[in-house]
Amino acid sequence: MTNDTPAWPDEPFTRADLPGLGLTENDLRRAQRRGAVCSPVRGVFVPTHVEPTLELRARAVARAVHPDQVVTDRTAAWLHGVDTHVYAEHDAVLPVETCALRWHAPTRLTGVDGRTRDLMQQDVMVLHGVRVTTPLRTAMDLGCRLRRREAFAAMVLLAGLHGLTALEIARALGRYRRRRGVIQLRSLAGLVDPRIESAREAWVFLAIADAGLPLPEPQVWIEIDGVPTYRLDFAYRRAKVVVEYDGREAHEGRELEDEARRAWLRSHGWTVIVVRVGDFTGDALDRWLRELRAALAPAYSNCRW
Repeated sequence: MTNDTPAWPDEPFTRADLPGLGLTENDLRRAQRRGAVCSPVRGVFVPTHVEPTLELRARAVARAVHPDQVVTDRTAAWLHGVDTHVYAEHDAVLPVETCALRWHAPTRLTGVDGRTRDLMQQDVMVLHGVRVTTPLRTAMDLGCRLRRREAFAAMVLLAGLHGLTALEIARALGRYRRRRGVIQLRSLAGLVDPRIESAREAWVFLAIADAGLPLPEPQVWIEIDGVPTYRLDFAYRRAKVVVEYDGREAHEGRELEDEARRAWLRSHGWTVIVVRVGDFTGDALDRWLRELRAALAPAYSNCRW
């Protein structure tokens, strides 16, 4: 080993580990500039050639917190496989969010956002050696703490990934009485549908609910000659209306396939409403909601009350 090409460990390490590794602060700075080492959580480093698995994330977080602390909120969601950070935050080194176990004080470690919270034994699990709030507790906490759309997306994705049910969420609501954010949490809890597969699809579903329109069915398959052929983000089967979120990431390189699917749907009597990245505020939001309301209007007019 030379100082020009130091051998970095295949596991998370801190600055305190450098002397034992035969490395210096200058070695670390040079490695960061070259992109050979990154910092997934503040004060903890990993070589970039190591696959960023869930276990590696957990081990990195474990190096940043004391054993008497529990990882919570967005850091907990991240460990559970759901990234709730907004786009601009991915270029920042974010603090690890924790709370203290009962009879312990919140941490004051640099890079750790330490708080207190009314955790019970059933709220905490051990994930790859790290104490972390369970998916259910994490979903409920984020339902209170995040902004409305982001909160709903977090709850939906955690529910889908970890099999949370509407009954579990409803039962957990009682513990949140008088807590800050509980009104928002209650308004979102009954809407959670684990079939919704992405954060922006969750935003679409929530916008439809907030507009007072009937809720669509997520992830609907259209069969052709008895073969499931097209899967739709949201659909109203009887009204033959489909609402799709056209995100850059999921649909990049699939433009021709998307247009062929939508052309087939329209030719078979479906109304297709496409929601894009900038369609969640202002006139753009109003536009597609008007389209949806108009498409569903014939069904309204035929209802007999």
